[in-house]
Amino acid sequence: MRIARFITSDGHALTGRLIDERTAEPIEGDIFGRHTFSGLRVSIARLLAPVSPPNIFAIGRNYAAHAKETGSQVPEAPLIFIKATTSVLDPGGAIVLPAPAPNEVDFEAELAIVIGRRAKDVSEAEALEHVLGYTCANDVSARDCQRNDKQWARAKGFDTFCPLGPWIVTRDELDPARCAIRSRLNGAVMQNSSTSDMIHGCAKLVSHVSHQFTLLPGTLILTGTPEGVGFARKPPVFLKPGDRIEIEVEGIGVLSNTVVAATG
Repeated sequence: MRIARFITSDGHALTGRLIDERTAEPIEGDIFGRHTFSGLRVSIARLLAPVSPPNIFAIGRNYAAHAKETGSQVPEAPLIFIKATTSVLDPGGAIVLPAPAPNEVDFEAELAIVIGRRAKDVSEAEALEHVLGYTCANDVSARDCQRNDKQWARAKGFDTFCPLGPWIVTRDELDPARCAIRSRLNGAVMQNSSTSDMIHGCAKLVSHVSHQFTLLPGTLILTGTPEGVGFARKPPVFLKPGDRIEIEVEGIGVLSNTVVAATG
C-alpha cells in the first residue's frame, strides 16, 4: 500500500492510500494508531512530505564505497546524526541554497525508514515490526559547513535540506535490502547502487537507534547514501539555482526537487 499526505483540489490537507498518482482514499483516524479508510475518492492537487516526523535520525558512512570516496573509515557501529525537523521539504518543493553557505550544497540519495509504533530497546528480530514503511529521502548537505564546523548539525539541518517522498510504501510490500537506489541531476545519473550494499541493514539500524533513543511513531531513520555524491567528484559537482535533483528508490518511486537561491 502507498500512503501519501496531500492537498486536495478544494484545499484540504489529508492522509490516505493512493488509488493512483492523482487520486487517494482518505483515512479516518490516525495512520499511526486506529484508523479506517473512508471509501471515498478525492483528487490530489499537490503532494506533501509523507510524514511530519518528531525526530529525524540519519546514518553516516553506511555504504563502504561512499566511505572510501570521502577518504573516511567505515565506522564499526552505525554513525548517528540528527537533522532538524524544519529541514523537511515536500516532493516538488524547492531546495533553497542557504545565504550563509550557498556554494557547496550536495545531494545524497537515501532510503528512509518510517517508524510506525513506539520502539525502545528492540531486538533486530523484532525491529521491522515497528516500521510503518519506507520512503525516499535526500540528505542535502552543505559540505563547507560540514568541513569547517567539525560537526554536522548546521551542514545537514538548513531549512529544505530533507526532501521526502513522494509517498510511503508499507513494509509488507517492500524488501528494503534489495532496492536499486539512484540520484539524477538534471537527468544525468550521479549515484547508482543498491540497498544490498548497506553495511548495516534496516533491522540492525532500527534496533541500534532504539537502544540510544526512544523512537516515536513517525520518526525517520535515513539509512545512508551510496557513492557518487557531488563533492567526491573531480571536479566537484554542487547544486546550483535552476537544477533539478531526483532521488529514486526501486519499489517506491521518484522524489523530485528543484533548486533555488535564497532571497531576502
